[in-house]
Amino acid sequence: MVLKIAEKVYHLQERFGSITVDKRGQSDIINTFPAPAPVTSPATSPLPVVRLYGSLTSPATSYIRFAILYKPVTLIFVPSETPDFGFETPVIQYGSDVISGSSVTILRYLDAKFPKPELLSNWNAYNETVPVVVTATVLQHKSLVWHLERMVRWAEDLAARGGRSKGDPVMGSARMEVKKYGKSYSQLLEVMLEHAQMEEKIVFPILEREDRGLSKSVNKEHARDLPLMNGIKEDIKTIIVLDSGSSSCQDALFSLSTRLKSLQENCKQHFEEEERGILPLMEAAELTQGQQERLLEQSLDVMPGTHSHLLKFFMEGLLPQEAMLYLDLITRCTDKDRAGSIYRFLVEEHHGKRNEGRPTMALLLKAKS
Repeated sequence: MVLKIAEKVYHLQERFGSITVDKRGQSDIINTFPAPAPVTSPATSPLPVVRLYGSLTSPATSYIRFAILYKPVTLIFVPSETPDFGFETPVIQYGSDVISGSSVTILRYLDAKFPKPELLSNWNAYNETVPVVVTATVLQHKSLVWHLERMVRWAEDLAARGGRSKGDPVMGSARMEVKKYGKSYSQLLEVMLEHAQMEEKIVFPILEREDRGLSKSVNKEHARDLPLMNGIKEDIKTIIVLDSGSSSCQDALFSLSTRLKSLQENCKQHFEEEERGILPLMEAAELTQGQQERLLEQSLDVMPGTHSHLLKFFMEGLLPQEAMLYLDLITRCTDKDRAGSIYRFLVEEHHGKRNEGRPTMALLLKAKS
């Protein structure tokens, strides 16, 4: 099976590390997520070929396979239940190089051979003294903020067009695009609700045990935003049945855009409050490493959708090095069978499908400007 990932420099800049300045003068980092490359033209130089040998059921193989999909290479995955080249761990082959060993060893090699995007550069930013569940929570915040920004941009683009089709066959008709928007928002809503439940059931009780009332204000904010979140979902349902381009449709889209901006601002403020005043206190709880890892494993139980059918959606909101760090945290806190079942959601055959018609952030920024 051959999976072609990335293509030209333009495509790479569009999907990771690109900085676009919007009308307010603010810069936005455009995250990358593995996606199928466009069709190559005869004049295009072929991408480097990297072969990966390993077991389909091995979490280590799925981990490395997912990492390679970020790189501008052609990946040839060779399923093998028996060790290759005399190694028992996954093996990658590039030219005459044959590399095996720990995941960090392989990622370091990939970064050396294919520097962009980097897979390891941000790992040192996370202090080892910080509980792993706190690191995971902060990474979840990053993904949610990115997706909220994308939904706001998309809503603004829809409103600017008055609900009319943009003529993109991938998006379909105007009503089809709004349906896609509704599906994407439903995915985001599910991740947000699971994240809130994780904090309320896993993180906050630890703090409440140490000092009652510490998490009272942030718990109230969870409840505060729920009507707004559900209201946006109902707004989208209403827009779907309205006549595209009508004045009522235009008004509804502008209202949707406004409400989404309010939700975005509320969430960013809420996350900043947690990261500044609440989550740092987890370090004072003096949890052992084993207790920290059990908490993180319990958080996976509370967020089943995020770590199964919504995992690729969630990962889109993280930079490559953040995504690999998040997977590394999962590896540390759970057994191989569970880690393997989670990782396979990232590299199954349907990985090659397009992002269900969702416009990239770069395209939305381009449309806005």
